[in-house]
Amino acid sequence: MNRATATGVALGALLTSSLVAAPPAPAGAEVRPASIVWRQCPAYSDEELRSRGLTEEQFATFRRVLGRAECGTLNVPQDYADPGGTPITVALTRLKATDQKRRIGSLAVNPGGPGGSGYLMPIELVTKGVPLDERHDLIGFDPRGVGRSTKTACALSPGESQPGPVTEERARRVYDETAARNQACARSNPAFLRQLTAANAARDLDRIRAALGEPKISFYGVSWGTWLGAVLRSLYGDKVHRMWLDSVAPPDRGRDHAAELRAMASDRVFQRMAAWIAERDAAYGLGASREEVVSALTALRKSLDAEPLTFTDPGLTVDGGRLAEAAGRSSTSWPDVAQAVRELADAKGPTAPPAVKKVFGGGSRGDGSDRTANLAYVCNEDSGSRAFEPAWQAYQRRVRLYPVTGRSSAYVPTCAGWPPVADETSVRRGSGSLMLSGHRYETLAPYEGTLDMHDTIGGTLATIDDDVHGSAARVPGCITKIVDYFETGRRTGTCPGSPLPS
Repeated sequence: MNRATATGVALGALLTSSLVAAPPAPAGAEVRPASIVWRQCPAYSDEELRSRGLTEEQFATFRRVLGRAECGTLNVPQDYADPGGTPITVALTRLKATDQKRRIGSLAVNPGGPGGSGYLMPIELVTKGVPLDERHDLIGFDPRGVGRSTKTACALSPGESQPGPVTEERARRVYDETAARNQACARSNPAFLRQLTAANAARDLDRIRAALGEPKISFYGVSWGTWLGAVLRSLYGDKVHRMWLDSVAPPDRGRDHAAELRAMASDRVFQRMAAWIAERDAAYGLGASREEVVSALTALRKSLDAEPLTFTDPGLTVDGGRLAEAAGRSSTSWPDVAQAVRELADAKGPTAPPAVKKVFGGGSRGDGSDRTANLAYVCNEDSGSRAFEPAWQAYQRRVRLYPVTGRSSAYVPTCAGWPPVADETSVRRGSGSLMLSGHRYETLAPYEGTLDMHDTIGGTLATIDDDVHGSAARVPGCITKIVDYFETGRRTGTCPGSPLPS
């Protein structure tokens, strides 16, 4: 299988030579930790807090909790194959347990990404009503390459955004642009970028554990944080106390396999949304049955690709791809998406109708991940194809299978042009306490991938009957079970999820 363009082969050899030689510390060997340098935590403006999803009512609580926190940095090796070589820093926070007499230990948290900052995650969890800090010191951290840790940045332009149907000519042009952009990024700082892997982030976290003086550490991870947790447990299982992984990543790191899972899951969400809309035909007028709604949105998707709608206020264009992306959103967005679709049927411009503006006019819906770190973490571990033809053929097949949501799937490989590497990290079963929570209908971490990971690493699986990514720490009934698990080790087979909108 062609894994890279010809221009990336030489750089691939450079990356490979480093990653092959980066083993974890031998079993049972304790690395003498560097000291954490603690300092006063930074202040945050109201604007910064709003950007993190906090309400005005939560500002005072956030600042009060932040006032209890300590912020620090820890030196770790850039390359674990050369532990005495170039050091880098990992930024971390500690929110000490409020009940020190019954303190259990430290609990590290990670929000995902890859490239998501976990620096403020302990403070945000407590601010939003997740009291994991009663008997644990909560540890937030920015993985290497992210946020306040040592990082680098590539000139990653957003790429092509031409509206309308995706032709093979257009796809090939985007592929060439993506490959050139990725090759330039990989060359910009290869000694650092090649070390951005979940295995190295796990080694950093074990250094944090040792520097804190903890014989074991607990871990709560969401999304990509579940992959980091699974790797941590595989490398350092005897150093992990309890672990809960929510919205679980699959054990197969191939992006092409993940794309197929997500396409299937996205259509499943759309079909559920279509049934929900049909039950409210009086409100939306899109059809009185699921089949009628699916037919209406299929026709609309095709017409928007043939003739995209452009609105000068607020300056947006809606084509079939934008509609397809909205059709695969979780249930929390269904009322807005249904209303926007109803408005699109009669929209003329130049001003976008209210729901159209809300659903399609918000710009990027990214997760705030550092884009360079995201690319490096993903592509350093991607075992899928980097060639054009397989990706284009798979995209065409997905559009045939899923005429609405398939249009929003990737038609070129994310890692086109990024040199292949030899990070052979795999995950395996361990003996420590482990909880996995999978969401039966979600798109970003399809339930099938959760089942695969459960088969691979074991643990207790809690099935959440919703489609909301990472909802476990947002639903009071599930929050109670998470806190109880970390305090007592009591595991559960179910957890309440986010209810459907009424």
